[in-house]
Amino acid sequence: MSKMKILFVASEAAPFIKTGGLADVAAALPKYLKRQGAEVKLVLPLYSLIDREKYQLRKMYDGSCVKMGNCEEWYSVYYAETPCHYDAYFIEFNKYFDRYGVYDDKNSHQEYQDNAYRYAFFCRAALQLSKDMGFQPDVVHVHDWQTSLIPYYLKKDHDSFYANTKSVLTVHNLPYQGVYGADVLSYAKVAPEDFNMYAFESYGRINLLKGGIRFADKITTVSPHYAEEIMTPLGGAGLHWLLQERRADVSGILNGIDLDLWNPMKDPNIAYPYDVKSFKEGKAKNKKVLRDHFGLEHNNTPIFSMAVRLSEQKGIRMVTECIEGVLRTMQAQFLIMGDGEVWAQAYLGNLQNYYPGQISVQRFNGPLEHLVDAGSDFTLIPSLYEPCGLKQMYSQLYGTLPIVRSTGGLADTVQNYDESQGTGSGFKFYDISASALYNTIGWANSTYYDRPEHMDNMIKTAMNQDFSWGRSAKKYYALYQQLKG
Repeated sequence: MSKMKILFVASEAAPFIKTGGLADVAAALPKYLKRQGAEVKLVLPLYSLIDREKYQLRKMYDGSCVKMGNCEEWYSVYYAETPCHYDAYFIEFNKYFDRYGVYDDKNSHQEYQDNAYRYAFFCRAALQLSKDMGFQPDVVHVHDWQTSLIPYYLKKDHDSFYANTKSVLTVHNLPYQGVYGADVLSYAKVAPEDFNMYAFESYGRINLLKGGIRFADKITTVSPHYAEEIMTPLGGAGLHWLLQERRADVSGILNGIDLDLWNPMKDPNIAYPYDVKSFKEGKAKNKKVLRDHFGLEHNNTPIFSMAVRLSEQKGIRMVTECIEGVLRTMQAQFLIMGDGEVWAQAYLGNLQNYYPGQISVQRFNGPLEHLVDAGSDFTLIPSLYEPCGLKQMYSQLYGTLPIVRSTGGLADTVQNYDESQGTGSGFKFYDISASALYNTIGWANSTYYDRPEHMDNMIKTAMNQDFSWGRSAKKYYALYQQLKG
């Protein structure tokens, strides 16, 4: 039997370029698909922010060309072997990718107005590259709106090279749909008859994700719970009706964790290694180092950490509305590490002046995130919505119990504390309100002080869970096989 051939096309992938969780998925899933026996090739744009020397990029093709609208676009292709030993290819086209930012300018934070043109070109170039290499994929796996034109091209171009190729579109965050002016239609070669409310059209503009959902052979999202949520008016961001139509082709496959990077027993970013058998001693030692680093008082209080983007989606408003009440009424410490809303950073930073040694606020730091997980007792993830989320998985594997709003992947991956049995792996609440978060923090705090044996049981449960990409990769591979027939 021949190897399953997968063309993996994404707008970002770690370690080359990262703005969010998509980059982690695009890096880890191919690695684990290869372990399943698949041949995987990853295609990325060659942004100027990618360090060519560090990752040893070398030119593979010069003078490649795709036809876009009524013009030809000429570009180069670079190649690198990833740290995980699968092939990564980069489309160099300075007109679109030689910029100080990925989707928006890093200085002004303004979205690039030609994003639809940039990624339409990238979709064409990725398919052309595969053809130029003679790599005839069984499946092209694309991600979010940036690569959503590929399923359409596979269906509409009638290219014999791709006659037996199927497409899988993974939706990582449905509200981000790639909605732009209809002027891109000609350049992107979207046929006028496909610019309608059932495909690409949305209130006179082009909706790239909508078109991808219409034309992809299979649609996945990043957790089973989120797959159900997006089919409802509340969670569907205006596309619930289309997803309901495609229900038979929609599935939720939980994201995984790369255990080569997130393992408290061999993590170089934490002070003391530990496992489920030695977590008490290990977490206590890391907690001391964490307090030293962040200037927290050394006492017997629990540490509640929040190491995520400080955004409305992540529930930062609920946090700011209840945190001072917690600081005044409970014996607890807080460690906030993140970037995001300026008003939230200012408010939280100011609290340090009134509660010194009890709260510390710092900018996000990737390596330090590992120590935060190793040394904290609880982590706050009160998201308004969360397609999957990785933070709660990282934290649990490090024995740090998550406090989450029950939505999307948070609902799927956290077992709510059962006080009568002393079981669970975290604490859930349901209402979008500061009082609900306050009460749940109080619930966790009282468990820490009053039911330490329950805490130990929950930590063991959390650390023993299987969040590996190996499990998720098997499900994707099964989906590919189903498509291949």
